[in-house]
Amino acid sequence: MAIVLPLLLLMLFGIIEFGRILGAYMIVHDLAREGVRHGVVGMSDTNIRNHIITNDSFLSIVNEDITITPLTRTIGDPLTVRIDYDIDIMTPIISSIVPNPMGLSAEYVMRIEKLP
Repeated sequence: MAIVLPLLLLMLFGIIEFGRILGAYMIVHDLAREGVRHGVVGMSDTNIRNHIITNDSFLSIVNEDITITPLTRTIGDPLTVRIDYDIDIMTPIISSIVPNPMGLSAEYVMRIEKLP
């Protein structure tokens, strides 16, 4: 039991951390996609940022994590929304194995359909 229990706990906490990271990864990608779609249909940068921040469920994304390019828009040009988020690893043993904090990023590009 003394040999097996630490291995079982490491596997259990590894599964939990993997689930947290995967969930955060999916949320970051969904928010980037929603943000760029929000922008190509005529919303301003402020509206895009507010939409991303208010629809964030548990990550606490801030304005500095969101990059929107280009600053001046014309119809037909690509609009890019990028979110760079660092998630903290909570388990001490796993945080020594993988980088802590772990960087997650998502970038989506769509063509502008309507100007703000």
